[in-house]
Amino acid sequence: MSYIAENIREVEAKVTAAAQRSGRKREDILLLAVSKTQPVEVIRQAVGCGLTSLGENKVQEIMDKYEPMGEGVHWHLIGHLQTNKVKYIIDKVDMIHSVESLKLAEEIEKRAAAKGLIMDILVEVNMAEEESKFGITPKNAEEFIRELAKKEHIRVRGLMTVAPFVENSEENREYFRQMKQLQVDINAKKIDNVVMDVLSMGMTGDYEVAIEEGATVVRVGTGIFGERDYSNRGK
Repeated sequence: MSYIAENIREVEAKVTAAAQRSGRKREDILLLAVSKTQPVEVIRQAVGCGLTSLGENKVQEIMDKYEPMGEGVHWHLIGHLQTNKVKYIIDKVDMIHSVESLKLAEEIEKRAAAKGLIMDILVEVNMAEEESKFGITPKNAEEFIRELAKKEHIRVRGLMTVAPFVENSEENREYFRQMKQLQVDINAKKIDNVVMDVLSMGMTGDYEVAIEEGATVVRVGTGIFGERDYSNRGK
């Protein structure tokens, strides 16, 4: 068994156990394999183990891998998205996780309309309000979502957060709990065109806690592929 298959088996067991602890089924949670910096041949091993949903931080990496990976995989853009790059991925990704400005939303709307499609998006919330992170503040989330709901070619599916990098995953539990509450609160407002069923939170270091607090998507890279090799970056 390859190290990737072994890693996936371990992650799957932890996801299943965390789902059970939160009173949910394993199939309620999407394990998104974060394939950034990974070559196609390595990603294919993960896909071969059943992980057909792939998360990338950079538009260029989706562009480079889209055709070689072929059909049967579902791409998610999880990193910061610049407006001038929306046009490259609008018809290639299933979901954009990182919408945090009206300017970006308007560009997604325009490009989706031109392609005759409706783009599923998540609103990125900077729940810990870290200066180094992208995302809207929790208090602005409802107003922002009300604006997005007016757009015909965007479908707000939920919320995403990048929690602080911590040694002890328990330190992020409160942020995940607040994210779940924000989702519940906004759904209770019954905003037209908004039914949020997706909560994308938790990465390799804290996905078990995130699932316990209600995550429906966890973004796991290192836990599946091992430590990343950045030596070819920029070449």
